[in-house]
Amino acid sequence: MMDFQPRQAQFEVLKYTHGTMGISAVPGSGKTHTLSALAAQLIADNRIENSQEILIVTLTNSAVDNFSTRINTFLESQTRRPLIPPYRVRTLHGLAHDIVRERPDLVGLDSNFQIIDEREATLIRNDAAIAWLRSHPQVLQKYLKPELEEKQVNWIFREHLPDLVQNITMAFIRTAKDFQLTADTLRSHLEHRSLPLPLADMGAAIFTDYQRALAYRGAVDFDDLIRLALQSLNTDNEFLLRLRERWPYILEDEAQDSSRLQETILRQLVGPVGNWVRVGDPNQAIFESFTTADPQYLRDFIQQCDYPQNLPNSGRSTLSINYLANQLIDWTHATHPNPDVRNALDEPHIQPTATGDPQPNPSDRPDQIYLVKKDYSPQGELNAIFDSITRWLPKNMDKTVAVLVPRSQRGESLAKLLKEAGIPFVELLKSTDSTRRTAGAIGIILRYLGDPKSARKLASAYQVWRRDDRQQEELWAETLEITQIIERIARLEDYIWPKPGLDWLDTLDLSETQPSYLDSLLAFRERVRFWQGTVLLPVDQIVLTLAQDMFSDQTELAIAHKLAVLLRQAQNSHQDWHLPELAGELAVIARNERRFLGFSADDTGFDPDSHKGEVVISTVHKAKGLEWDRVYLASVNNYNFPSGDLYDSYFSEKWFIRDQLNLEAETLAQLETAILGDEYDWYAEGRATQEARLEYVRERLRLFYVGITRARQELVITWNTGRKKDQKLIQALPFAALQEIWDAKFRNG
Repeated sequence: MMDFQPRQAQFEVLKYTHGTMGISAVPGSGKTHTLSALAAQLIADNRIENSQEILIVTLTNSAVDNFSTRINTFLESQTRRPLIPPYRVRTLHGLAHDIVRERPDLVGLDSNFQIIDEREATLIRNDAAIAWLRSHPQVLQKYLKPELEEKQVNWIFREHLPDLVQNITMAFIRTAKDFQLTADTLRSHLEHRSLPLPLADMGAAIFTDYQRALAYRGAVDFDDLIRLALQSLNTDNEFLLRLRERWPYILEDEAQDSSRLQETILRQLVGPVGNWVRVGDPNQAIFESFTTADPQYLRDFIQQCDYPQNLPNSGRSTLSINYLANQLIDWTHATHPNPDVRNALDEPHIQPTATGDPQPNPSDRPDQIYLVKKDYSPQGELNAIFDSITRWLPKNMDKTVAVLVPRSQRGESLAKLLKEAGIPFVELLKSTDSTRRTAGAIGIILRYLGDPKSARKLASAYQVWRRDDRQQEELWAETLEITQIIERIARLEDYIWPKPGLDWLDTLDLSETQPSYLDSLLAFRERVRFWQGTVLLPVDQIVLTLAQDMFSDQTELAIAHKLAVLLRQAQNSHQDWHLPELAGELAVIARNERRFLGFSADDTGFDPDSHKGEVVISTVHKAKGLEWDRVYLASVNNYNFPSGDLYDSYFSEKWFIRDQLNLEAETLAQLETAILGDEYDWYAEGRATQEARLEYVRERLRLFYVGITRARQELVITWNTGRKKDQKLIQALPFAALQEIWDAKFRNG
């Protein structure tokens, strides 16, 4: 039926015809390929009628494209393939949009309702959070450490609490919507509680202001879409039955990250006797913090379904790397000193592929596994990784390499070292270096176009125009000199649009050694005239026109397209914004102060094999689903990977909050008490913090597992002692355990 040679475990999955099937798939086991093949097979076997579709639900936009491409490839081998492919691939948000858009009247929306993007939603939510903090400073005052001096408190309110309240607000609103609460119903719950819940009151007040702002715009956000989709299904049974008829088979990928609402929506669509296949790896559930996603949903489903299956074979990594990953599972399950987190990882183990498999395991290279014991300083660790890369890369330009970090800031520091050394690299962080450069370049030109009489801004635009001269010291020195000349122009119109006899260039006193300066200034004048001719266009067309004029690299052009869409949305939301404000928005992106949504590895389908000879810098979270020949896993200490010991510290527990409380966790616990609990035995301060610690430890164990299993042949793991001299970090406990296991393996044979 297709050019696909299934392994025995994959073949068992392809036998599926009906009912419920739960599949636990190890890293690199080909789960997406298998699920695509199953979808194509169900279509080829005429398991659906002409009016029906197979519904495939996955986690990211890149996975949507990946599924569509693979299914189409499988179907192309059919002699009688359907003209219109009878399948639909959606993320949960995409599926929710389809449901709500079909019958918006069921949830009280107009047919032309708007969906606000995540970036604009974040701006509105953050504004509401800051306004609340300014009006109610006394609420959080009692959560600060009592020993803080007044000067410190003022600084904390100015520099730290805004970010904390914004983070709490995001988690609170998403959780409230996951419970299908409106601002009014939440307020009603709180009014009927006798137990004081000040953090929940804070969240509810900001939630109310946020929803009011959305209503003013006639818009809903992405979280509303999911809540309203379920409401639609519960409101009209005929509508639900019609959707069940339309989608007789539901295939769910990455089911380990399924949330409470995703689980509920899909159960509704499947119905009591429907066909539902769920595939995922509970050991790779790394997106659970402050969400209702839980790998236990998939584990329970696998235990209760009609046909439980495993995909245990993987040809991604060497036997030694698989050995380390399997030992981490065993150590966690049997030996972790904290019994409450021993369920973080579980079988199946990763098994090698059989002889003759089309994807055999790479030749084993135990000598290329480096579990580094040295206690580096933070900068020392970066220098060691940098030195290792500079030795390894020239000899391995035909291979792929990645440095995986727990947080973006760490990766940005390494990127700076590589950039200064001229080593090619690619970032998968909050926003990439190319995103920042592209946004910065366009933003500088927009700032000039918004203030065309500014010689200083025109000089900056000249540097952007000649940015490639940076590669040659002599050319860049000339560019800097011309920049200074432009800055001294008294009347720019005498340069850009001179009247007869008043051309500023005629007055320019250039030495005989500077003949190229005049040519450059003449050419730049023509560019500026062209740019000025764009100002009557809509802002997205301005950006696209500038990009076509300035860039030839496909990545930069793709980023410019995303920027154009972003600025168009910003202008639609802020009718009073003009070029200066829009240029300022790009400057924020260029400084990496705000996440640039819509242009990430998840959305573009990043392919490591297209970056051979380049260093990929990524957070471990963004590396999920990817693989490289050599992987550096950095900063594996007890801060980034705590184990629940007394000496561990936690990212969500801020130094200025008393009793080491995790205010995000405490706020969500108060929310649950407001809607579910009993005021006499439910909320107790500090209990949610302890539970959040345990969940964080579980997630970080899984994150460590994900990091290890990104490596095909070579793996280097390092750690550092942190920046605080009075509180040195130690090696993460699971890392130390693997070192001991690895050393014992070679001592014994």
